[in-house]
Amino acid sequence: MAADAFIDQLNLQIGHEFAAHQQYIAIAIYYDEQTMQQTAQLFFDQAVEERHHAMMMVRYLLDADARVEIPGIVAPVTSFVDVIAPVALALEQEKRVTQQINELTAVARRENDFASDQFMQWFIKEQVEEVSTMSDLLAVVRRSAHDVEQIEDYVQRETSPEGVDPTAPRIAGV
Repeated sequence: MAADAFIDQLNLQIGHEFAAHQQYIAIAIYYDEQTMQQTAQLFFDQAVEERHHAMMMVRYLLDADARVEIPGIVAPVTSFVDVIAPVALALEQEKRVTQQINELTAVARRENDFASDQFMQWFIKEQVEEVSTMSDLLAVVRRSAHDVEQIEDYVQRETSPEGVDPTAPRIAGV
């Protein structure tokens, strides 16, 4: 059984993951409206990934016979001053999620909840990748803000949908 403190924190994290899902949809819509289809698709894909993260957490709680409480979320930011702002927001969000994931892992360890600690390890690895991806994209977007075709070329060249990660936790409902 998962520790109560971990369950409480993980339920909050489910809300954060759903909020990230909504934020990435808003970013994708912005880029779609700018006719930046490659960048829009990247963020639509990121939105699905964030939803999957939330549902992995739901599945873990269900498997651990723990309560699942889906918290409400705040509305996403939907307007941006330029093509840089959405990626800067995404990077800020990924850094915040990394802190949240680290805090969850610390709670599991403090509570001697070894199963929950092990569950969090995949998310730690995932956050390293997410921060790296958004950091690189932000550098490109800042450098090429005057020529969105360069951004689109980069996104098409450097990002591709990844296959299913066999080490990923199970997703509820899939």
